[in-house]
Amino acid sequence: MSLHYPHAVPPSAGELIEVARGVFWLRMPLPFQLNHINLWLLRDGDGWTIVDTGFPDDAVRTTWQQIIERLDGPVKRLIVTHFHPDHLGLATWLMELTGAPLWMTSGEFLTAHVVWHEVAGHGARFMVEQFRQHGLDTDHLAKFEKRGSGYRKAVPALPEYYHRLKAGDVAMVDGKGWQILIGHGHAPEHMALYCAELDVLISGDMLLPKISTNISVFAATPDANALSWFLDSLDELADQMPANTLVLPSHGLPFFGVQPRVAALRAHHEERLRALEISCEHAPKSAAELLDVLFQRALDTHQTMFAMGEAIAHLNYLEQAGRLSRSTGSDGVIRFLRLQHQPTAH
Repeated sequence: MSLHYPHAVPPSAGELIEVARGVFWLRMPLPFQLNHINLWLLRDGDGWTIVDTGFPDDAVRTTWQQIIERLDGPVKRLIVTHFHPDHLGLATWLMELTGAPLWMTSGEFLTAHVVWHEVAGHGARFMVEQFRQHGLDTDHLAKFEKRGSGYRKAVPALPEYYHRLKAGDVAMVDGKGWQILIGHGHAPEHMALYCAELDVLISGDMLLPKISTNISVFAATPDANALSWFLDSLDELADQMPANTLVLPSHGLPFFGVQPRVAALRAHHEERLRALEISCEHAPKSAAELLDVLFQRALDTHQTMFAMGEAIAHLNYLEQAGRLSRSTGSDGVIRFLRLQHQPTAH
């Protein structure tokens, strides 16, 4: 895979790096194994547009205050790519600090609210039952029950109003059009933004240079083919973007090389799918039994949550592609078995 990274060193705390005309890169810390998020400031006439917010942490708030105090004009709007805490977590606080309105898609705004309120199949109790059906052991399930929902802790307050963005909309920023591109699989209606004049794609979590974003199936949509949605969304990006597009991802370094990166991600997921198929060759296996196939390392409770969602996504993909069959045992556990394709009779 041939990617080119025009900026080898990320910005330090509070630093802004101009990566394209009027587009500035800043980085904030995250309290996870993935320890950072990239955020973007866009020059917007006599003011500024912010893209994504960072995680609600006192150090992040302090850094934001320092940055905003240095700006030579007001923050005119806040654009959020999707509902996850590192992207939406400080939206309410930033709106109050700057007076700027929130722009995002309906799918992400509404999902944030149902996850926060733990209704409509979203929340810890639904997740625990989903993971029980997919064979997770009682010790892990007890930890999830005790832990409860982490979303409300990570997003202390949610905005009550927003400006809706849809697929195909164009957000005008400093006289330049940013086309709204919608991707699926990682989040319900994840937004990326592409400016043809600058040939810059703010990709959010849909396209990252080093890792594949988490693709999970949630309890509210147990049969979702999230991996297929994600791969189809990547193909659309690869088809639409010029070869020399600068990609500004939420994690990792800005890079050139949309098409080779999409091809590498497709190959990565197909390798994982083949490994799962082989593991289900001789006996039916649950998602929990297959975690070691997908993740060859020790997983903590937080990582196990993402791993289970990802395993279910890959198994749903294989079943709906006719490569695995699904059955539910007398113990209530869902398991998958490789289909043996018979040669066609002549």
